[in-house]
Amino acid sequence: MGHPEPFLVKYVALGNEDCVFSFYREHYLEFYTAIKEAYPDIQIISNCVGSRVRLDHPADLYDFHIYKNSTWVFLNKTMFDNVPRTGPKVFVSEYAVVEEKPGDGGNGNLVASLAEAAFLTGLEKNSDIVQMASYAPLFVNDNDRTWMPDAIVFNSWQQYGTPSYWMQTFFRESSGALIHPITINSSYSQQLAASAVTWQDSKISFLRVKIVNFGPVAVNLTISASGLEASVNSARSTVTVLTSSNPLDGNSFSRPKKVAPVMSELPNAAEEMQALLVPYSLTSFDLALDV
Repeated sequence: MGHPEPFLVKYVALGNEDCVFSFYREHYLEFYTAIKEAYPDIQIISNCVGSRVRLDHPADLYDFHIYKNSTWVFLNKTMFDNVPRTGPKVFVSEYAVVEEKPGDGGNGNLVASLAEAAFLTGLEKNSDIVQMASYAPLFVNDNDRTWMPDAIVFNSWQQYGTPSYWMQTFFRESSGALIHPITINSSYSQQLAASAVTWQDSKISFLRVKIVNFGPVAVNLTISASGLEASVNSARSTVTVLTSSNPLDGNSFSRPKKVAPVMSELPNAAEEMQALLVPYSLTSFDLALDV
């Protein structure tokens, strides 16, 4: 595969969306047995989904794909809340909003990225069972579009990230982070989704509260952080917002950051504080903690 030396392989997926075929399980078991005998530490991923019915074959993880419209993705953000906690873990290896009506999904827009963000908050809160997640596809050549949307669009000399690309930057510290319980009390809670994690950079610890406002109305609410083992340092705290004037806005070569995160200081950061969520937005409150 282009590597001069052997490289570590931790996971092997057997097939791709092949569970619908009658021969899959028989062939799967032959590969599973042979790989496990030769490489017992490799994690084997099944194509068959085990979220509702227990798998009838051994697997370390099962592969889950989701390509639905933005409303469906947002409303199903809790889909892993009640799946069995025993057995194989979940690998959401392909997720993206795909709209049936032209213009709604396009090559990725703000509202699509917000639905995906809400879905990721659900995965984040279920990290005990959802082990990994990845957007699909990652790249597309603007001169050879075979699938839309994609995270990064390029040609021979330029590139840009779609709103879905920028949305994922809000979750880059989530891997290995400590999940912090969060509850939303608002009359607009049906249009909101949220999660919270504590994470640490090279010097500072943070409580990151991410809230998606999936509606056309601005929302005022109170954020109360309980159970923290340190006080909030307002001087080092920040707020980052992903939004635009039109929920169908996207990026392009001419305007690569029309929809991109904007960070600002958060002087009122505290264990309890007032917050304003603008319509159709993803907001991240990074509260610096004095440990």
